[in-house]
Amino acid sequence: MSQAPLSPFQANPPTGRRLLLSVGLAVLLAVLVLVIAVLPAEYGIDPTGVGRALGLTQMSGKASKSRVAIDDVLAGAEPVVTATPPATGEPLPLPNPAVHQAQPEPAKSEVLTIELPADAETEIKAMLPKGKMILYSWKVDHDSIYVDFHGHDPAWEDKSAFVRYEEQDGSAGANGSLVAPFTGEHGWYFLNTNGFPVLLTLSIQGYYDKLVNYGVRQQ
Repeated sequence: MSQAPLSPFQANPPTGRRLLLSVGLAVLLAVLVLVIAVLPAEYGIDPTGVGRALGLTQMSGKASKSRVAIDDVLAGAEPVVTATPPATGEPLPLPNPAVHQAQPEPAKSEVLTIELPADAETEIKAMLPKGKMILYSWKVDHDSIYVDFHGHDPAWEDKSAFVRYEEQDGSAGANGSLVAPFTGEHGWYFLNTNGFPVLLTLSIQGYYDKLVNYGVRQQ
C-alpha cells in the first residue's frame, strides 16, 4: 500500500531547538525595545543614553521643565550655571568644583581661654591658606568688649593694610565662619573697655595652618 502524498498546506513542525531560539530572539528584542524606547518614553529612565539622543525622554513628562541656577559662592559671582536637571539621574555641573575640598588630615580644633584685665587688649590670628575655612565661637564671662575681626597678609608691602570682616563695639560673644579670600592672618583684636577683668574664651575649628596668640597687652 503506497503512502499518501503530503498536502501542500502541511508543514514540518519546528524542532525544540528552533523553538527555543525563536523564543529567545523574541525576548531579547522585547528587552531591547523596553530599554531603548519604552523606559525613556514612558518613565524617563534612559540607562543607555539612546532615548535622550532620540528625544524620547522628553515624552515621558519625567524630565524636569524647571531651570536650576547654581552660584559660584567662592567667587561671589552671579549664577554662572543655569541648567535643566536631566531625567537620567546625572548630576548638574558645578560652576566652581572647589566648593568641595578633600583634605589629607582632619581639621584642627583649639580652645583658648584668656583673662583680659581692665583696658587690656590681645590679638589672636589663624594662619589660613586662601580658600580654606574656619568655624569660630567666642564669648566673655560677663558684660561686653570691643572686637575687630579682620585679616591681612604679612607679605603685603603696606604692613598697615587689612580687610575687615566684622566690627562690634560692645559684644558678649559671636559665632561664624570664614573662607579666606587670600593667604595670610585672619583673626581678632579684642579690647576690654570695662573697668574690671573679663574671661575670654575662643573656640576655632578648620583647616588653618596654626593659631598665633600675640599675648595680652595693657593699653
